[in-house]
Amino acid sequence: MPHHLPNLLFDFGGVLINIDYGLTVEAMRRLGSPIEFTQAAQAALFDQLETGQLNPGQFRAGLRQHYGLTATDAELDAAWNALLLDVPAERLALLAELRSRGHQTALLSNTNQIHIAEINRRLNVQYGLKHGIADCLDRVFYSQEVGWRKPGEEIFRHALQQMNWKAEETLFIEDSPQHIETARRLGLHTLFLTPPLTLQDALPAAIRAFTA
Repeated sequence: MPHHLPNLLFDFGGVLINIDYGLTVEAMRRLGSPIEFTQAAQAALFDQLETGQLNPGQFRAGLRQHYGLTATDAELDAAWNALLLDVPAERLALLAELRSRGHQTALLSNTNQIHIAEINRRLNVQYGLKHGIADCLDRVFYSQEVGWRKPGEEIFRHALQQMNWKAEETLFIEDSPQHIETARRLGLHTLFLTPPLTLQDALPAAIRAFTA
């Protein structure tokens, strides 16, 4: 096993920010239609938003067409953002502590313009972060900006190459099993963060195991 500090590659939803997919499904149902959206699988419309093939306006139009919705832009955005909960202060403090110890850090997230804008707005209001979560890490990789999404290998390879990291020197922290599987296949070390584990509970032990 390696003895140096691991590079730390974080997922966003379910790792740094608490999320509940069921809240968005329920909010969309209240607007008039069930949507196909879970942690494990989602409709092509959402994949296209997350890989930058659709902008927010096109996504809203797609929701209306595909699901027969007549809601306003604001109503659709509120329902889409319903799954976003909080980013606990102790997780941001942990990121700061890890960076102060010399760990390189990056975020690898399947996300979209609507969610990131809302998360970063909240982080600015709550914590004064000018650039949102990007202020807390060395680099952020958003699926809608790079054009790939997990669990595909391309987005992992892109992040490693951009950071100049070796897979075997990197610990990937994630709550979706299909993404963990890809990371392991590529040679990354992994921390599968399943409830009731939290980042503060599990990450220090995983780092100790990595450097043992």
